[in-house]
Amino acid sequence: MKLLCLDIPLPGASQESYQPHLAEETRHGWQLYKSGIVRDIYFRQDRPGVAIIVECDSVEEARQALCEFPLAKVGLIDWDVIQLGPFLGWEMLFDSARA
Repeated sequence: MKLLCLDIPLPGASQESYQPHLAEETRHGWQLYKSGIVRDIYFRQDRPGVAIIVECDSVEEARQALCEFPLAKVGLIDWDVIQLGPFLGWEMLFDSARA
């Protein structure tokens, strides 16, 4: 299953509090990428943070992997995990009644 994962800064989170953990945070992200869990990762443009597309068998499996990020382990971030599904709107293109 494909999931959109958005980081949620927790109280006390700041760029300064993130700094000591960023190298390890990046290493963990790389390990998840190599293992096939992380499919894409982007910097958010609306605020500091990331948006990650993951592939897991369940939301719980994704949460377990995300909770291992160093910033999550030290209580600076949490995650909003949104299950995604295929866009079925394409079917309108092939509906003869609408053509």
